[in-house]
Amino acid sequence: MPIIKHTVSFFLLLLTVLLLTGCWNKRELNELAIVTAVGVDKTDEFIELSIQIVNPSQIATKNSTSFQVPVVTYHAKGKTLFEAIRKLTTQTPRKPYYAHTQVIIIGEEMAEYGMNSILDLFQRDPEGRSDFNIIVAHESTAQDILSILTPLEDIPASKLLKSLKDSEDALGTTESVILDDLINSLGSIDHSAVLPSIQIHGDADAGKSSSNIEKMDSPANLQYGGLAVFKNYKLIGFLSEEESRGYNFLHNHIKGTVQKVPCSEKGKISAEVFNSSTKVTGSFKNDKPSIHVQVELEQNIAEISCPLDLTKPETIDTLNKETSKLVQANLEQTFHTIQKTYQVDILKFSEVLHREDHQAWKRIKKDWATLYPNLPVHIEVKVKTKGIGTARKLKVG
Repeated sequence: MPIIKHTVSFFLLLLTVLLLTGCWNKRELNELAIVTAVGVDKTDEFIELSIQIVNPSQIATKNSTSFQVPVVTYHAKGKTLFEAIRKLTTQTPRKPYYAHTQVIIIGEEMAEYGMNSILDLFQRDPEGRSDFNIIVAHESTAQDILSILTPLEDIPASKLLKSLKDSEDALGTTESVILDDLINSLGSIDHSAVLPSIQIHGDADAGKSSSNIEKMDSPANLQYGGLAVFKNYKLIGFLSEEESRGYNFLHNHIKGTVQKVPCSEKGKISAEVFNSSTKVTGSFKNDKPSIHVQVELEQNIAEISCPLDLTKPETIDTLNKETSKLVQANLEQTFHTIQKTYQVDILKFSEVLHREDHQAWKRIKKDWATLYPNLPVHIEVKVKTKGIGTARKLKVG
């Protein structure tokens, strides 16, 4: 019996040792170049890849006497994106490591050409992750965007990501989109999607110099604009900032925004929208589909330059009605652009109709491309003003 017990213990110990063997494909950190951002551009018949790599010596050294840029960018061209990735290894001192990529910038010309190959490669890459954000460069190349040095944030890719999240939460004119979300959207019946866009404000050449982060007033800045609209993996246009905010209202994606309401010839009220809820329902009548959108939002008064008495219920009631009219007009104009100008179902009304009546949807599905541009959509907006601040009366003039 003791012999059997010792034999079993020996085999268990042997198995444990075997399981503790090291990783066969491990790589040391000092052998890798950490990529924080990737840019893809189309130039003639080539695809140009740009990567932003962290300068570890500068990031680690806080009290360095000599200034070095915190990141370095490298560029390579290839007939395919994969070839360009491999060609980068002839320039970089270490092997590029893409698992920590935060953002991928798509140049406007590349976006118009089509993103099929880009999405396919990054989806297949076993080393990468799918939670990076994808952004379109507006009136610029991805290479130029990645070359702009940013103040406050050592790593420009971190600035891009934080600005995107902040504007999404506070203004509602952008929308962060990761790889998985984009692939799911493009898998819809009309293969449509939106992506945030970014552009350079100021002197792009000066923005590539260290002086851009040494001066109080930076010569160049990166700023997010309206949403980029895609169909069949190709960029077909841009929504304005106001239309992008309208899209987010309709898409139930407003976390916070600012609403301005005129209250006299010269005065305005600025309100903080802190809560918004959108409910979309569909219906069929003789196999003719229609959509009803109901938006409910809550706001606080943030700024006022009108002679109004906010203690009166009728004043608040009038304010709510005026805000509702303005928001509804914006949403109707936004949907008109989406439906008539671009003719894309980026709001996924097809999915709403499919959930509402599966059998009716099956009967009209093949005709959706011709039905959608004339789809009746009724939009209703309800506004509640919750907070009016401590200054309840304002006398002007």
